[in-house]
Order: sequence, then C-alpha cells, then structure tokens
Amino acid sequence: MSAANILVVDDEVDIRELLQEILSEEGYSVVTAADAVAAREARASSEPDLVLLDIWMPDTDGITLLREWAEAGNAPPVVMMSGHGTVETAVEATRLGAFDFIEKPVSLAKLLHMVERALTQQPKQRSRQIGARTITPLGKSEVIRTLREQVKRAAKHDSNVLFVGEVGTGREAFARYIHKLSRRAEAPMITLVAGSITADNAEEQLFGSESGDEITAGYLERANGGTLFLNEIEDLPEVAQTLLLSALEMSAYRRRGGHVEHNMDVRFITSAKPSVDRAMDRDALRRDLVAHLNVIRLRIPPLREYNEDVPDLLRYYVEKLVDDQGLPLRRFSVAAQNRLRNYPWPGNIRDLKNMVHRLLVLGGDEDISLTEVEEALSVETPAQESLVKRDLLALPLREAREQFERTYLQQQLELCGGKVGRLAKRVGMERTHLYRKLRTLGVEFGSSSDD
Repeated sequence: MSAANILVVDDEVDIRELLQEILSEEGYSVVTAADAVAAREARASSEPDLVLLDIWMPDTDGITLLREWAEAGNAPPVVMMSGHGTVETAVEATRLGAFDFIEKPVSLAKLLHMVERALTQQPKQRSRQIGARTITPLGKSEVIRTLREQVKRAAKHDSNVLFVGEVGTGREAFARYIHKLSRRAEAPMITLVAGSITADNAEEQLFGSESGDEITAGYLERANGGTLFLNEIEDLPEVAQTLLLSALEMSAYRRRGGHVEHNMDVRFITSAKPSVDRAMDRDALRRDLVAHLNVIRLRIPPLREYNEDVPDLLRYYVEKLVDDQGLPLRRFSVAAQNRLRNYPWPGNIRDLKNMVHRLLVLGGDEDISLTEVEEALSVETPAQESLVKRDLLALPLREAREQFERTYLQQQLELCGGKVGRLAKRVGMERTHLYRKLRTLGVEFGSSSDD
C-alpha cells in the first residue's frame, strides 16, 4: 500500500521543515507550501490525502482557503494549525469542514495521533467507523481471533449463549458484538445485572406489573424482539431463577397483577464466572435453568492469556480517552509496555483501562515511563488472589520465591484435602523436609490419619 500524501501549509520555514522531517520518518509522503498560492498549486498537482493548514499566512488566511476548498467540493480532510487560536476560529473551521484544530507549539505526539485519525476516519464515515471500533473486541492474538470467529458463527443463529470468564474480561463487550452481528441488531439489547434482583422484586423486575391502566414493563418485555444480557447469573436469587425458568420453558410470561399471557421473543446472552459449575454443584444455581441458557458456551480468556495484545489495548484506550474526554495524549514507553505485558492483570481489561485513565488524568511527560507504571502498579495484589494473578515481578527474588512457594503449597494442600502425606507424594518432597517448609512459610496444616 502506497504511503499517504500530506500537504503542509505554513509560512514559517522552521515549522514546515520540522513537520516534513517528522512525518517523513513516520512513512508519509510530504509536500510543503509557504502560502496560499503554493498551497493551491500543490493541492492540484499532488492530490493530498490530508492537509495541515496554518491559519495566519501573509496573502490569504487559512480559513479563507478552507472555505474555498469546501465550496469547490471533494476536499481532503484538513487539520487547522494556529499559534493564536481562539474558540471562534476553531468553531468556524469546524463549520467549514475542518477535521480538527491543533494549537502551536504543536505537540508532535498529539499531531501524529490526529494525522492517523484523520487519514483513517474521513468525515462522512467517521461516526460509522468509530461505532465499529467500539463494537468489535480488540486483539490480534490467536486466542482472541479464534474467539471472534466463534462469536461470528454463534451470531448467525438465535441460540442462547453463555459467556464464562473472570470479572473484567469484557463479557458484555462480546455480548454486544454478538447482538450487533445477529438478526436482532436493530432491536434493543437490554442489560440486567442479576445482583440487582431480589426475592421481593423478582416478579415485577422480570415480568413487569399492571394495575388498572397503569402498566410497568419488565426486563423481558423491554427486550422483546431483541437481546437480554443477564450479567453474573450466579447472583440471581432462587425465586428469580424459578420464575425465569418457567418463562423459558413456556416461552411466555404474565405481568404481576395481570391475566393476559405474553409471548416471549428474547435471545438470552448470559455471563458467569468460571466457578459457575461449582455453583450448580452446591445447588446455588439451578441446572435446568443453566441448560436453557447454555446452548452455546464460550470462554472469555483472562488478559494474562493473550498478553501480546496489551500494547494495542493500551494504545486503544489512550486514544479513546483522548477523543471522548479530551485528556492529554500520552504514549507508553517501550519499557513500560514490556512491563505491562508481563503483569498478571488480576482485574483484566477493566484494570488496564482504569490504569490508563489514571495516568492520563495525572498527566506528566508525553512518554509514560517505566517508573510511572511501577508506581501505578504499586498497590499489591490481594493476598487471596490465586498465584497466576500475583505480580511476582514487582518483588525482590527472595520475596517472590517465598510467595510462590507459599501459594503453591497452599493450593496443592487444598487439592490434597489438607493431608500432608498426599502432598509430599504430589510435590515430590520428603515428608520431614515438607513439614519444616510448611512451618517456615506459615502454611497451616492439620494432622490426619494418613500422615
């Protein structure tokens, strides 16, 4: 693919040369012009894909030139530049079709970000492309590409889907993705947090209510024709499970206080934690209910399983927060990205997004350093977290080794039913030495007949 052509129009030679050098190093083909006459000629001969246009020039100002090109039609996207910008000038430039407005002295990081956006999001397509970006879950890794393909195949059918994954892995994002790819895309997708349902309000929340002429629609009615995303099904109280099971089996429901049966046309997409099967084993969750919702089960992997996508996710959330909230643009240094690729992300994508947000709000140099990242990660992972979620790289070698051994032996001992004799065989250690190790590490154990 040929490099994009960029026309830089500025009467200051130093700025023209600097921008030409920077943009050329980024792989763009750059043409410069010192005034409006040269800009008209360059635009006609080079057919630029983007114009960086200064407002204050000696012959014809940039706003006038922008208006001229807008009236002629078929103008490339234009980013206005000015060292004396005002709100009125920016509004006028936007009204005339400018893609964006940047003040001098130009932040090169912000400029490159704006150039990339302008070249990939043409004004007529901008809202559609931004929408597509927010719907499609990100990731170039094999695990995410495979999951996207599974979701696409599931979207072609109307079967209920259960997404199983840790908190913060983006289960709702995948639910929205499958909804937008389905035949129900034009109908609503309604989200119901299972924990918001109680034994007292379950019937009204699910089915709605009616009293005389007063009707309150429930979640099933609001989602009719579309999709109901039921988040964290394990938190659904027993009475709500029974009511929902009845509606699923009959494909119909009746409002509380009503006498008319309403047909149900809803696709259910449900999320659950990896412990969902254990919840069924202890009868906290009805198996017959899950059977209806679990026609297609898809696993959403934790971020630590596709950490090669972390740099792209960091870049995405930086750009999204800059665009949506006007936060200052910052870039993660290579060392910072490498550190975050090796972080276990106990809260998954949610943790990553929150960390990016915090670093942008706090501000600093354009480059986010390794030191800043270490400070952001300085809050220790809770002691109850599993070993794979511990940030061992943040610890000195001796502490990391002790923490690993303690967690490893605690979890292995649990698998052995608390029996040290079985644990010795399982981990390949002499029993006397194992007792000493457990005491040193502070791992509690009890005596049992097989020991």
